[in-house]
Amino acid sequence: MKSISSDSIIIDADYRIDEIFTEKKIPEDIQSSLKLISVKYYSFDGKLHQGQILIHKDLAEDIVEIFEIIKQNRFPIAKVIPINKYNWSDELSTSDNNSSAFNYRFVKGTKKFSAHSFGRAIDINPVQNPHIKINKLNSSKRAYNPDAKGTITSNSFVVREFLKRGWKWGGNWKSSKDYQHFEKLK
Repeated sequence: MKSISSDSIIIDADYRIDEIFTEKKIPEDIQSSLKLISVKYYSFDGKLHQGQILIHKDLAEDIVEIFEIIKQNRFPIAKVIPINKYNWSDELSTSDNNSSAFNYRFVKGTKKFSAHSFGRAIDINPVQNPHIKINKLNSSKRAYNPDAKGTITSNSFVVREFLKRGWKWGGNWKSSKDYQHFEKLK
């Protein structure tokens, strides 16, 4: 899907929810728990964009509120496109610096379903905010630079907004640092 402009807003994603599930078999109970929401944000080009997030319906209001605050603060978000555009590949999506939520997949290297599989996690600007495994040489191809535009830090208003709504931030994890990752399990 190409970006198109509509009244000075660049549309990065414009799916119907039924279009998202055409290529992948997702259990019906999970599909019915998800909500597709549109969000507006300023991208790294300084222009207003609109994308979409597929998230658990219980978390949709949190995401709408947080993205409104992100937009008001002009915190740059590269893009927000449902991961079906990337053939459900987390690697392709993160390499393209795509912020996304739902992805029916296992935690990498395990047979345990990720919080993303239930629409209960979101990753933001994965290029600026990589997942770094502690004590693992070359575990991330990306460097974490807290001073770079679009980077999330412990002092960031983005972290504060998620935490005050009961979310957890991967930047606070002990065994690894997943700076892009926020989750709210229940």
